[in-house]
Amino acid sequence: MGIRIFTIGFTKKSAAKFFGLLREAGVRRVVDTRLNRTSQLAGFAKEQDLPFFLREICNADYETEPLLAPTDGILTDYRKKRIDWKTYEKRFNDLIRGREIEKRVSPERLDNACLLCSEDKPHQCHRRLVAEYLREKWGGVEIEHL
Repeated sequence: MGIRIFTIGFTKKSAAKFFGLLREAGVRRVVDTRLNRTSQLAGFAKEQDLPFFLREICNADYETEPLLAPTDGILTDYRKKRIDWKTYEKRFNDLIRGREIEKRVSPERLDNACLLCSEDKPHQCHRRLVAEYLREKWGGVEIEHL
């Protein structure tokens, strides 16, 4: 298939670093996979502001995709430490498998697109799980974490 999916988190990044990474990578579209997109804590990455910044700074589009977000229950259980990362990962993978995201989100839509969430690193983040799941299902997917 030969598609490239980027991932990025905005936490612990300045606006200059965040938008610079996206621009340098040639990202055409940012697909927001966050469950909560309007928090004041999101700063420059709030849903109401991000489309403008992406268009003006990176010449990139902005979309949301709730199919790629965790449920409130899974996220809350993890944040309140009721479950560990291994359990979160299993529950989230079961969720996206059940949603059949590989059939409901097209490879063309995600080619040269960047999955956005808040975590600064991909290691314990659902954006990595989404990208890896799609690589397994679609094959030929290159993943680059910005």
